Amino acid sequence: MYSIVLVDDHAIVREGFKRLIDMEPDLDVVAECRNADDAVEAVGQWHPHLVALDLSLPDGSGLPLIEHLLSVSSETRIVVLSMHDGEPYVSEALRRGASGYVTKGVAPEELVAGLRAVMHGECFLSSDVRQRRADRPDVALDPINRLTTREREVFLLLASGRTPKQVAAELGIGQKTVYIHRASLMGKLGAGSELDLYRMASERGLLSPDS
Repeated sequence: MYSIVLVDDHAIVREGFKRLIDMEPDLDVVAECRNADDAVEAVGQWHPHLVALDLSLPDGSGLPLIEHLLSVSSETRIVVLSMHDGEPYVSEALRRGASGYVTKGVAPEELVAGLRAVMHGECFLSSDVRQRRADRPDVALDPINRLTTREREVFLLLASGRTPKQVAAELGIGQKTVYIHRASLMGKLGAGSELDLYRMASERGLLSPDS
């Protein structure tokens, strides 16, 4: 029996997913959560095989929550269930550790297929996401994906309102190095100011709720 935690702030949506999953003899919904705090508590308690996670939660984006949940239970796998089908959301969810991405517009059978695929070690994308990538292979070339690991760290800190001095302190690097990374990443992103960085990060759901 595979244990599953459902995370969605809409009770009707959770109930629909639960009924669908409970029809499968080997799948068991052990907890339903409406926000990030509930999800962290449930995953810590159950250490489920899988979390079905909505990205739009009342206490912030579900994207940062992916990494948090995996830090609580490293063996748990996460499938994103979302109304968002844009490539930035998909790419960022996978980058943060999600094993699957299913949009809420697909047939119910795809959700079950996705859960099973992920539990068998596969990476699953719903048919609409796969089709979008096939039709536009360039969508995966989001400029943010061209940033180095360090540039990405600097980008997110600057976008969240840190000054270069604060960024240098948080990352343990020199302030001059921060300015070098800043110039490089802003060139790659075509950004002209920290406000542009904030907008880009915000549009992609990359900022934590307290940013």
